[in-house]
Parts: sequence; structure tokens; C-alpha cells
Amino acid sequence: MRLEKIECEREIHGSGAQRGVIWMRPMPECAQALLRDYAGQVQCIYIDPPFNTGKRFEMHMRVGERGYLTGKPSIRLEAYDDRYSDEAYLSLMRATLETAHALLRADGTIFVHIDSRMHAYVRLLLDEIFGREHFLNEIIWAYQTGGRALEHFSRKHDIILFYRKSRNSFFDIRRVPVPRAENRQNHMKRCVDADGRTYRTIRSSGKEYRYYDDEPAYPGDVWDDVSHLQQKDPQRTGYATQKPHKLLVRLVRCASREGDLVGDLFFGSGTTLACCAREGRRFIGVDASKSALAVARKRLLGFDMEIDAPASPDDAALEAQVYPALGFSTVALREFAPQRQAKGVTLGPMDAVDQWSVGFVREGTFHVAASEARSKAAPALTGELELPMVEGRAAVEIIDIWGERHFYRLP
Repeated sequence: MRLEKIECEREIHGSGAQRGVIWMRPMPECAQALLRDYAGQVQCIYIDPPFNTGKRFEMHMRVGERGYLTGKPSIRLEAYDDRYSDEAYLSLMRATLETAHALLRADGTIFVHIDSRMHAYVRLLLDEIFGREHFLNEIIWAYQTGGRALEHFSRKHDIILFYRKSRNSFFDIRRVPVPRAENRQNHMKRCVDADGRTYRTIRSSGKEYRYYDDEPAYPGDVWDDVSHLQQKDPQRTGYATQKPHKLLVRLVRCASREGDLVGDLFFGSGTTLACCAREGRRFIGVDASKSALAVARKRLLGFDMEIDAPASPDDAALEAQVYPALGFSTVALREFAPQRQAKGVTLGPMDAVDQWSVGFVREGTFHVAASEARSKAAPALTGELELPMVEGRAAVEIIDIWGERHFYRLP
């Protein structure tokens, strides 16, 4: 049967108190709404904003089962446009950083991920908005991936500026231990104490310093132990400029506690949000890109979250069948036919579906009961989900390969 399309802009996954929130809205237009709901509540903010590269960045989207198995067919979608005048860029960053400052708790901190292009300007903005006295670190994230330059030294690092809102900030480096560097130990004298513990000693200014091998070490402000994502890294989502999970785990763990609220105002591929969900933090994520929303939603399936984003105006047709049983029904997709076509790709009945869910609409909000999504590990969709009998209007949500969200009423 052909299903009737309905309007719905909000969806909820799960019912726990640890729910994260995702908004598909641009900064700084949503600043007033953010401050209305979260002013003074956020423990830690990480932002990986546009770098003002003068380029457009893309999302590499695999299409259908064959696309996830082999990488082809695929389509290119716009991830975000990073073309600004210097004046427009600094206006965006000023408004964003002022919003971030107001969102933070008194003991909150912020990490701003940037590169050499606008680093000096952004640091001056942070000094002005947060105060020079609240600067904590200029973290250098060094990596080896990328091309090699001939006209200058190859640029192989990003900068993460770390500021606090007040002197009473929360930070616990003990949450992010790292292995001890062997090259540091080579120039020290190796000893064993009475309990059999191995330690190294070094003398400086007439004092002896002792370092036990089994004691944890902690990172400094140069991070060369976190790799950039390789082309075939299993973490890769296809979204440009994706950051590695390990990088965000370190930042989130040291600057927040379980149950704290963490913000990302340019969430992109959703690494910060996925990290927060796995580390037991609540989150608020903001991004203007529908590709970003689709990627982040897929990474967060199985966790409690709320999504606020416009549905597609495209009148795509959906054919499905419902099989009632005792206490539940099985919803089986038959064909999804969007109005638009993927250039150079012939779409089969289900190829344009990348994610889908069944649930109930109550007071204009779609409550998700079950979901399915394509991945490299599970490239094929079964096309069948069980829908329990609960209060509300039964509905289906489709996330297509272009990142558009479609909602349909079930009989």
C-alpha cells in the first residue's frame, strides 16, 4: 500500500534522562534559542568550526547494498561551505564564542579546534571574550597524514585552544593517562625498590627525581599519539574533516564528568556526540548541514537522543505492508521512490533508503520504537521492523541518501 506523507520536525529516541539533543540550525542564528534552554548549564564545549579555507567540503555517500560493499555506486553531497570573507568569518566566530561563554557553567571550559589560517585572530577573540587570564593551553595536535609540500615545510598540525570561564574550572588530567614514552626512560637510571617495583631516577639541581614504571603518565600540550583518520579507517563516515574518536575522548574525559552536559556548536560528522553518548555524558549538538545530521543520527542509533530538524518537502512515494500480530505489527518496506535522482546511478526499490525507523507520533513528535541503518558491517537492509502496540499514531521515518527526512502515516 502507498503511505500518506505527514509533517514532523521533532523525533525522540529512548526515554532516559541522559538524552542528548541535536539541532539542525546554523550558528549564530540559533544562539537565542540555545541560551533560552541551556544558558549556564554546559560543562564543556568543543568546537571544530570552519577554518576559512575558501573551499567547499563534501560528503561521500554510498548508495545501496553494493555501495556499502564495494564503495560504488556513490554520490557526492555538500557537507559545508567554508568560503568566507575575513570580516564575515570573524563575525561568525565572535557570535559563536560569545554564545559559548554564556552557555558554560562557572566552572566550564572550551576547546576551539583551528589551524594556522585564522588561529591568531581566533585566539585574540578568545582573549577578549574569556579573558587572557583564563587561557590554559595551546594544544598542538601533530599528525603525519596528508601530502608533502615543496615550497614550504609541510603543514602537519592543528591547534586546539583551551580556555576556562573562571578560575574555578573543572579539569582532571588523571582521567586521560597515556603510556610512558620509552625514549624518556632511556637516559634515566633503572632501579628496583624493596617491593620489587621498577623505577627510573634522574638528578637535577641536586635533587633526585623518581618515576615508577607502573605509574601513569599524562599528555603534555603536544599530542603526536593520536593518528589522523586514514582513508580506509573503519571510523570513517564519508564526511569531510572528520576527527578521530580518540581525540575527543581525551578532551571530553578530562573536562567533564559522567552526567555532565557537553556542547558542540559545529558537530559535523558527530564524533563529539558519539563520544559523549559512549562516555555517559549528555550533549547538545548544533549544525546547519543535513548531511551532518544524517551521519550523526546514524552513529547515535541505540542511544537516547532528541532531534529537531525540518522534514523534506520532497513528495517521495513510499510503498509498505503492515502485518498485524498479537501485541505488535511488522512493517515491511516495499519501495521508496524519491522525486530526485542520483546522477549516474540507477536506483533499485530500496537503494535510496539509508536509514529508517518505525514509531508513533504524539503531539507532533515522532517517538522511535525501532530503527535500521546501512553500514559497512550490515550493508543490506532487511526492510522489516517490529512496531509495538502503544498509544499514538503509527508512522514510518525514512532518511534517504541525500540526508532528507521523510515521515509517513501507517494505517
